[in-house]
Amino acid sequence: MDQITIKEIARICNVGVSTVSRAINDHPDINQETKQKILETIREYHYIPNNSARNLKRSQSRTIAVLVKGISNPFFGDVISVIEKEIVRNHYSFILQQVEENEDEIEVAIHLEKEKRLKGIIFLGGMIYHSPERFQQLTIPFAVSTVDMQLPKDIGNGCVVSIDDEKESARMTEHLIEKGHRRIAVIAASEEDSSIGISRLNGYRKALEKHGIAYDPALVCSSDAESIYTIRNGYDVTRKLIAGGTPFTCVYAVSDTLAIGACKALLDAGYRVPEDVSVAGFDGLDIAGFYNPSIATMYQPRKQIAEETVKLLFDLLKKKKVPDHVLFDGVLQEGTSVSFPKDQTK
Repeated sequence: MDQITIKEIARICNVGVSTVSRAINDHPDINQETKQKILETIREYHYIPNNSARNLKRSQSRTIAVLVKGISNPFFGDVISVIEKEIVRNHYSFILQQVEENEDEIEVAIHLEKEKRLKGIIFLGGMIYHSPERFQQLTIPFAVSTVDMQLPKDIGNGCVVSIDDEKESARMTEHLIEKGHRRIAVIAASEEDSSIGISRLNGYRKALEKHGIAYDPALVCSSDAESIYTIRNGYDVTRKLIAGGTPFTCVYAVSDTLAIGACKALLDAGYRVPEDVSVAGFDGLDIAGFYNPSIATMYQPRKQIAEETVKLLFDLLKKKKVPDHVLFDGVLQEGTSVSFPKDQTK
C-alpha cells in the first residue's frame, strides 16, 4: 500500500497543506483542536512526515526540502503532492518548509541545509532575482520551480522549471483583445512584487502595445495585501476598481483565485459575468473550471512541471548535466466567463 501523502491528510481533516505542516512542526499559529485532529489522523493513517529523517543517522541523511513561498495559494496543492510522491518513490525523505513573504529564500535554505543535512532543495513560488553569487552559496543541488523564468543563467548546481509567465500573460491578453475588449482592467500583484506578478503585468502591457492600445494606469489594480493570490483579495481590489468609476469591459486577474474574487465583486455590484463584464484568470486551477461561469484561464501543466522538477533534481544528485531552464507551454482554456463586450466603442 502506498504511503499516504500530506495532501491526503489535509483533505481528510478538511484543512490546507500548510495547516498540516504547522501541526507537524508544532507551530504556535494553529488552533489546538485542529492540531489535535491532524495529529490523530496522522497516527491513524500511519503518515510519516520524515521531517528530520528520524530513522537515519544524520551523516546518512537522504532528505530533500521543499521551500514554499505563498503556500496559501491553491496552485501549490497539486504541485506539492506530486513532488512528495516522487521524492518518496525515490526512497528519500521529504520536508515541507513555509517561507514567509518577507523572508529570504536563500537564507532559509542555507539554515535548513545545515540543520537537516539536506541532500537537495526545491524552491516553489516567490523568488527570485538573487544574484548568481547568492545561489552559489548553496552547497547542494537545487531546483527552482513555478517561478519567473527571468533568472541568471549561472546559478551554480541548480536548474529552473517553469512557464514563461510574460509570454503566456501576453497570450491571454491578446485573446481578450481578439474578443473585442480594449478597456481591460488587470488585477496585478503588489508594486514591490519581483516575480511572476510583475512578469504577468509586463505581458499584459506588451499585448496592449502590440495592438495599439494605450496603457491606462487607472486600469491597473495593484494590491498591498499580505496574501496576494486569494479570493478575498480579488474581491476587495475589484470593489475598489468599481468604486473608482473608470470604465472597463473586462477584468484580467493574474491568478484564478483573484479572478473568482473579481466575479463575486462584480455580481455583488449588479454586473453579470460575462454579459456585462468579462473576467479572465491565470493558472488553470480546478476550481476555475467548476465556477459558474467557468473562468477563462491560462492552464499551467502542474503535474508535468512537478515531475520534471524532481527528475532534474535527482539528475543533479547523480552528477548528471541538466539544462539551466526548462520551459513548459501554457494552455489557453476559454471557459465561459469571456464574451464580446456589449458596447464595442468602449
